[in-house]
Amino acid sequence: MQYYVYILASRYNGTLYVGVCRNLQKRIWQHREGVVPGFTKRYAVKCLVYYEVHEEIEQAIHREKRMKKWSRAMKVRLIEKDNPHWLDLYESLF
Repeated sequence: MQYYVYILASRYNGTLYVGVCRNLQKRIWQHREGVVPGFTKRYAVKCLVYYEVHEEIEQAIHREKRMKKWSRAMKVRLIEKDNPHWLDLYESLF
């Protein structure tokens, strides 16, 4: 089974959110549609700008917790390494 750690942004260089899930397509849809109240709905953080795949849930949770402690600059560097224009990667999941 695959698990995902992902970063959402409100816009280019905007507010960031780090999360973990098992079904990335479904979870990002939930963020985009605002079906779950919370940070991403309140701040309109809907654009998938980064994700990575893990085979074990423990690995994914550990990575998410580490990334949440990172500085904003470290998260931006990670995003821009593979997605320099902060394109929304959601459509690429289909």
